[in-house]
Amino acid sequence: MMRIRGRTLSALLLATALGVSALAVDTYSAVTARGESGTSASAHGGHAVGTAPVAHVMGASALPSADDADGDGYIPANPQVTGVTPSTATPPPAYHREFQANCYVTHTAPDDPIVYPGQPGASHDHTFMGNTSTDARSTTASLTGGPTTCNAPADSSAYWMPSLFKGDQKILPEGPQVIYYKSGVTDYRSVRPFPKGLRYVVGSPMQSAEEFRAHKGFVEGWECGESFFNVDFPTSCPSRPDVKLNIRFQAPSCWNGLYLDTPDHKSHMAYPVVKPGTNDNMCPASHPVALPMIEFKMAFPVNGDMSQVRLSSGRGYSFHYDFFNAWEERTLKALVDHCIVGGLQCDTRGYDQNHPERGAVLNADHRLP
Repeated sequence: MMRIRGRTLSALLLATALGVSALAVDTYSAVTARGESGTSASAHGGHAVGTAPVAHVMGASALPSADDADGDGYIPANPQVTGVTPSTATPPPAYHREFQANCYVTHTAPDDPIVYPGQPGASHDHTFMGNTSTDARSTTASLTGGPTTCNAPADSSAYWMPSLFKGDQKILPEGPQVIYYKSGVTDYRSVRPFPKGLRYVVGSPMQSAEEFRAHKGFVEGWECGESFFNVDFPTSCPSRPDVKLNIRFQAPSCWNGLYLDTPDHKSHMAYPVVKPGTNDNMCPASHPVALPMIEFKMAFPVNGDMSQVRLSSGRGYSFHYDFFNAWEERTLKALVDHCIVGGLQCDTRGYDQNHPERGAVLNADHRLP
């Protein structure tokens, strides 16, 4: 009898858990369909989302992988970077400290190797750029040295974001998409390259309109024509060939030096903070290691009536993106040192046209000489 009761209790617990999970998914779908915090669709641009997206909750890895053997979501850096004090120094003036890693779209798939590793089809649809092999089972080893659509063959990193639709038509960005590598801190000389295998999620598909607008990565929101700083998609955009729907969004650039990933895919990273008594940005003591600040600058070929435009994750304010570093270390270090640490405004070759005397990092084929 005890075994029967145990099985019955287990079945009841399982049914209850499934019921709670279903309720959570239904609640998320309902919130997404009507607008966050109970706000009506008309308050955010006057258009509905369409089909509710797949629930996408940031959590620990559900399955072990080559990078996360026990599946607990923590991936220690090897070696870990300790003993770093955030720089408070004032460097020589340099307005731009950046280079570009422009990449073409490779494919789309309902995969997310960071949030749902080893689980094909578990995510909402994503649009991938960079490494052409990226899928749900991607690991640091599988991405390293892989084929890429980025200008620099050494950039085998994976970049992805929720797919954009107009009605049922998937709209893919055309041509190379601009991915900036910048300094997020005032002392650009303190920035060092990403460690191999670092990964994180920027923003959240669950964020409200207010959270999206207040996000530290928010730059100009959704924009088209003369319409800027939109939290949700504009209701219309000029119907001209030169008009596209654009968004710019910045990533955190301060690392704790300990983990390449954490269960929420965010906690190992942080945005810079303001140095007391100044306007300077510095890394917080909890995340003292300054890394490049990635900024997505995406352009979607869609305009005219925008009432049916949506993301696979929901409304415009559900925009977010993922980054999984798989650069060849020597090339990334050369670009970071020359362009960011060197205080230059570089193109994809590491060349600043305003300072031709400083030369370029990469040759005409975007490779190290």
